[in-house]
Amino acid sequence: MSESEQELARDLGFLEAYTIGLGTMIGAGIFVLPSIAANQAGPASMISFLGGGMVSLLAALSLSELATGMPKAGGSYYYVNRALGPFFGSIVGWGMWAGLTFASAFYMIGFGQYLLPGLGQYLTFLSGWGDIGITVAALVMAALLTAVNYYGVKETGALQNVIVLSLLGLIVGFLGLGIVDGPTIQTFNPYGWPAVAATIGTVYVSFIGFEVIATSAEEIKNPSRNLPLAMIAAVVTPTLMYVGVMYVSTGTLSITALANSRIPVADVAAEFMGTIGSLLMIVGAVLATVSSANASILSAARVNFAMGRDRILVNWLNEVHDHFRTPYRAISATGIITLVLIGVGVGVGTLAEVASFMYLVTYALVHVAVIVLRRADPEAYEPSFRIPSILYPATPILGFLACLAILLQMSLIVQAIGTVIIVFGIVWYFVYARDRALSESLVGEAIAPEPTVLANGRGQYRVVVPVSNPETERDLLRMAAASAHAHENEQAEVIAVNVIEVPQQTSLSQDLTFEEERVEGQQQLLASARDIADDLDIGLRTRSIVGRNAGSVILDVIEEENADHVLLGWQGTRSRREHVLGSTIDPVVGRAPCDATLVKLGPEGGRGEGDIMALAGEGPHAPVAARRAAEFVATTDEEATLTLFHVQEPDAEDDDGLSPQERGEAVIADLAERAGIEYMDYDTRVEVSEDIEQAILDAASEYDTICVGATRSGTVSQAVFGSLPETVGEKTDRTVVMARGPEESPMSVREAIVRRLEV
Repeated sequence: MSESEQELARDLGFLEAYTIGLGTMIGAGIFVLPSIAANQAGPASMISFLGGGMVSLLAALSLSELATGMPKAGGSYYYVNRALGPFFGSIVGWGMWAGLTFASAFYMIGFGQYLLPGLGQYLTFLSGWGDIGITVAALVMAALLTAVNYYGVKETGALQNVIVLSLLGLIVGFLGLGIVDGPTIQTFNPYGWPAVAATIGTVYVSFIGFEVIATSAEEIKNPSRNLPLAMIAAVVTPTLMYVGVMYVSTGTLSITALANSRIPVADVAAEFMGTIGSLLMIVGAVLATVSSANASILSAARVNFAMGRDRILVNWLNEVHDHFRTPYRAISATGIITLVLIGVGVGVGTLAEVASFMYLVTYALVHVAVIVLRRADPEAYEPSFRIPSILYPATPILGFLACLAILLQMSLIVQAIGTVIIVFGIVWYFVYARDRALSESLVGEAIAPEPTVLANGRGQYRVVVPVSNPETERDLLRMAAASAHAHENEQAEVIAVNVIEVPQQTSLSQDLTFEEERVEGQQQLLASARDIADDLDIGLRTRSIVGRNAGSVILDVIEEENADHVLLGWQGTRSRREHVLGSTIDPVVGRAPCDATLVKLGPEGGRGEGDIMALAGEGPHAPVAARRAAEFVATTDEEATLTLFHVQEPDAEDDDGLSPQERGEAVIADLAERAGIEYMDYDTRVEVSEDIEQAILDAASEYDTICVGATRSGTVSQAVFGSLPETVGEKTDRTVVMARGPEESPMSVREAIVRRLEV
């Protein structure tokens, strides 16, 4: 079944969105970090918290724009993956997942510290357990939380709200009484400003949860106003609380006493709130650490889901439990890694810093994503909130540099661990995700943005057909006419283009003067095209152009005509030299902002006629190929048939208990729905074979025309390994049609740089 898009009710106002964000920010960090921060930067650590808040404010502005432009599950991972491509998507996806597991372990160690040394002061059976006891308590609670999320206990959401409100009350009371008590700061910055800057990286784990508001963008009323305001407020409020807690803490206890405390906020509270106050803060800390760890485990599962949806991660991890309806494998994996981190004894400070490191990397790339999407301006990106012009591009640039500066100030061990995680993400991309991932980078479009093509208001569907060979002209125009006839209600027309290429050494006017024979041949070709159009009963315009490069000229025509489809002749394969250096059709297929169809013509009588087979698959271009096949069948005068063909591997994994034949039928049904041809009569054919390519080639020999969606492989990999459409085109004598849709083949960085240099 295809995934249906459902509209979400916008029932979250500013206050509701604000409280969602606040609930993720008021957590374990405020109870555990004061001792670590004071040890690193003394009272000036309150500036570190303020700096973390400022960095988060910059990220909040960028995330607000991205969230209203692309409200999808996965948050920052999704935005980076869409803008920068699956290479960076793999880095950020694995980085966020690792960051959340390290954060969960950090929270659980904090839980153990407040439970045993903390409550142990009042409950004797909890005292005297030492470091081993803290580790055991952390392991037990981490396992319990994993089990709770595995089984999907629904009451955890309501419990979370109660915990957040209780914590808010406790912290406000702590700050009020602490300030009234009159904290006294001795030496404000004993370790220098570099230590303050480095401490931002340590405490940033407290700020990693605010983007939960961004993931709720589709549900927020008036998102252009309420979403950025809620995110800003959800960052500012806890930032002020964190600064206040550090002011009260460092002004109440000596830095040495605070740094040596495992329950810092409780020890501070005991000074001016007495035993009851200390006990309340311990209970609050226990609840906060549990709440924060629970939220991190859930968030990690959502990141796994988003990665699986984009095929960067094996979807096996995202399987939903038949009974509990939870992503139990993703939750289990997160829980297991959290348990390992706790069990091997990673220091609580290191856990916090690694989590911060990975999210600083993430937010740095989020800022880059905003700039890329602004410049590339893809059709689907229409944010209702944009960073104000007075703050753009200063906000994302400053945010990126701030994240980078903090990363460079962090300890070598943390940088080493973070680098290992990043390298793992890179290796995973090249080993697993590169040939599977659905998205592609928009960096090329950002380097050399395409001009916006404005509709001319005539509402026509236009098919551009470059013609150059009288022997193939009629068939190409007839197949283009089939596409145009499918849009007759849009006043469709075909535009036949012939390009005379002139070398750089010759002026264009000079060529026209001395190449009368070529010009005459061009006019005859286009005159023939007009006669063919009359026979096909389709509107036709012709354009004869002289230029330096046929591919660039055709692209210009597509833009000038605001074309919806370009159909080109194709040899069926390319030489290895063309793979690496490019061919005439490469710029058209790679950069045309519309449907692109390549046609390798087979024997006469079977060119888009007779028995037509469309390869059914899950790729993004398969529906386009199926539509082309349906258009040919619908417009042929002779009796034609359409077969949707799919090959399944016999040992392909399936968790629903379906046979390979049944799985293939499901893929075909899904393809027909995605292509919008489910209303047509078509045959289905499923082959089960370990050799998919050979099965396709064997079946192709039984049909007149084979339609296949374009592959996603780059030219270099095709040069080495080939591609399925080219294999079919080369090894069968039938007509082969390769099709792709718009927005699916963005310009590569290499192409973009070349194009920018051409301007």
